[in-house]
Amino acid sequence: MRSLCVFAGANPGNDPAFVAAAERLGAAIAARGLTLVFGGGRAGLMGAVSSAARAAGGRVIGIIPKALLTKERAYTGDGVEVEVVSSMHERKARMAELSDGFIALPGGFGTFEELCEMITWSQLGIHRKPCVMVNVNGYYDGLIALFEHGVASGLIRAGHRGLAVAAPDPEAALDTAAAWQAPPLEFKLDWSQT
Repeated sequence: MRSLCVFAGANPGNDPAFVAAAERLGAAIAARGLTLVFGGGRAGLMGAVSSAARAAGGRVIGIIPKALLTKERAYTGDGVEVEVVSSMHERKARMAELSDGFIALPGGFGTFEELCEMITWSQLGIHRKPCVMVNVNGYYDGLIALFEHGVASGLIRAGHRGLAVAAPDPEAALDTAAAWQAPPLEFKLDWSQT
């Protein structure tokens, strides 16, 4: 594993543990010699993880749509490599291309959507990379319960449940991503022809 994409809220949230976890994750990614790929902004938890990775001497690549340059307070220098793209779809595709795995810190609808799309892409065989939630103070308990409910309801295949895993803290999330083994692939689709 050489690089990790981190999805994180563009707001800091109201629990100081969220920012602390983002800072720990950024520093730990740098300490392990990994490249951080993220949403490209200074705002919220996204800014906290990237600032911590840079402060620890890590390589940081931000991918941001042109429309969000001001709202998410995009980096302009400070050692962060920033790529400006035209859309949210292009942002996610580029982040996935540059990353060997995905870690989700607490976040809102955008973070949920990014995480769930990467889980779906794994399910479809578009990639075979880990998707790990940092479950800070139980933040992801509800989403994990929803995934379990989906399995119990017969709407998520039991064999696919392992495509999304959780860890209690940043260091455990990195260990989980490094050790993750993809479950057997059920879909054998040729995505190069779509």
